[in-house]
Amino acid sequence: MQRQIRNLTLAAMLLALGLVLPLVTGNIPRVGNLLLPMHLPVFLGGLLLGWQYGLLLGAVLPLMRSLLFGMPPLYPVALAMTFELATYGAVAGALYRRSPWKCLRALYRALLLAMFAGRAVWGIAEIALLGMAGKTFTWQMFLAGAFLNAVPGILLQLILIPSVMLTLHRTGISGLFGADAGARAVNG
Repeated sequence: MQRQIRNLTLAAMLLALGLVLPLVTGNIPRVGNLLLPMHLPVFLGGLLLGWQYGLLLGAVLPLMRSLLFGMPPLYPVALAMTFELATYGAVAGALYRRSPWKCLRALYRALLLAMFAGRAVWGIAEIALLGMAGKTFTWQMFLAGAFLNAVPGILLQLILIPSVMLTLHRTGISGLFGADAGARAVNG
């Protein structure tokens, strides 16, 4: 019961962080598209709390932010991001939990595979959502949105998330939460 309360508390904190972090970009869509601030708490949720929490955070965050702040626009951006972020949280959490060693290599493997899976799901969601409106989603649009424009955000994620995980582990905080409880040291 105590673990559930801690996990729910951390999930609520990560949800709040996901709502607030995009405000740092000043709600400038171009900057937000470059830094991808909503992705950070979703990845952390999956890694720290497991795939179920990561999936739920990813599914709720874009929709809640769209309804509360009007950004990202609900259709098609927030809807497509819902599938994308849910995939990030679920895949990162599942792969990291399944890894026998909780090391940086396992962390990066989980992050990179989750990033590819999430971007593929985002592309499929965009095709479906835009297709319902009679619009097309081209290969060039996919490459630009999923990779080319996202390079700064991807680099930020690959630097910041392992740094946060390592810091949480070294301070003993990460051992308090679900997926990392009793995990081996995050090193090499």
